Amino acid sequence: MDETSKQQIKETRLPIPMKEGQEERYDYEYERNGVSNIFMCFEPLAGKRYVKVTDQRKKIDWAELMKELVDVHYPDADKIVLVMDNLNTHTRGALYEAFKPEEALRILNRLEFHFTPKHGSWLNMAETELSILSRQCLNRRISDQERLKAETKAWEKDRNEKCLKVDWQFRTEDARIKLKRLYPSMQR
Repeated sequence: MDETSKQQIKETRLPIPMKEGQEERYDYEYERNGVSNIFMCFEPLAGKRYVKVTDQRKKIDWAELMKELVDVHYPDADKIVLVMDNLNTHTRGALYEAFKPEEALRILNRLEFHFTPKHGSWLNMAETELSILSRQCLNRRISDQERLKAETKAWEKDRNEKCLKVDWQFRTEDARIKLKRLYPSMQR
């Protein structure tokens, strides 16, 4: 699980349409139309992802996403293994701020947290999916949040239907070299 933000940008002038041998042209001037948060949940072995666009990135938003994972996306799972960075919103306490204690505990009992090491966010495959989303879908001006939601849903649907997975090539031997500070040294 990871998140990013996207600024909504409105055109102030109509683009000049594409002509033969010439791409569509946009004016450099634009109107800023807010910023949205984008949550990405990715199940790499199944090739499934879930994208949720929210107004902001607060503890409550993250807690609601966790409840949605538990109740909507994985209602039959005993445990959901969650790999994420150490952002200040990714806390067990966020669930207690958002929900009554019994509800927070119910959700927590279904989640298993694993945090990526500092400067190790590349270990989080959801970040890889966010990068792909940015290149394939968000690399242009999107005028408002409703359009952003529609575009990300279409992208999510297409990738899920194709069951696209991450070709993870980082091996244990490589980890022992790149992350040697995390592994104990064994002296004989």
